[in-house]
Amino acid sequence: MTENDGHGRGAGHDEQAADTMFEPAGWDERYAGQERFWSGEPNPQLVAAAARLTPGTALDVGCGEGGDVVWLAGQGWRVTGADFSAEGLGRAARHTEEVGVADRVDWWQADARTFDAGDRSYDLVTSHYLHAPDGGMVEVTRRLATAVAPGGLLLVVGHAPSPVFTQLSASHRKAMFLAADLLPGLPDDFEPVVVEQLVRTLQRDGGPVEAEDSVLLARRTER
Repeated sequence: MTENDGHGRGAGHDEQAADTMFEPAGWDERYAGQERFWSGEPNPQLVAAAARLTPGTALDVGCGEGGDVVWLAGQGWRVTGADFSAEGLGRAARHTEEVGVADRVDWWQADARTFDAGDRSYDLVTSHYLHAPDGGMVEVTRRLATAVAPGGLLLVVGHAPSPVFTQLSASHRKAMFLAADLLPGLPDDFEPVVVEQLVRTLQRDGGPVEAEDSVLLARRTER
């Protein structure tokens, strides 16, 4: 599993190293290796989807260092940030304290591949650039959907397959997906709202490049 908001530092990965990036220990090591890994800015597809919503409760799975959590809390949401990396959650918690929104945020150490919402539900469940190997994002989508309250929204955003990502390992590239690939993971009481690829500009050492975000936005019907 890998959380990648497209603002991180691009680096090549061999297959052995790539395998560690689908597991918590690999991300703990990665976060411990430098002061800040991601930009801290909210992901653009989240801003586009949530900016006009009435704030309620939100769950961000694969929250990393908490950029999206901070933005949602700043918009008035009560947010739970979830990630399988303890190091990432610690960084995210410090980030919310630094910007003064810690009182609106809770934390949950959870692996999206085995995620179980139990009796928890949220008005908005979101996941950005979390990629599970071997087509695993369909199952992740199904699990995330169980956390959406009736009438609530599920937003899953990831990297679409693209030659732009040649610096990544083959296993990372295979973990990418198209929005339509996730539709089998939606329960029957969900209605797709957006199922498409949207162009986004990534900043690389050699200059800006264009890539596509796969965006699935779905609403759970009222009971």
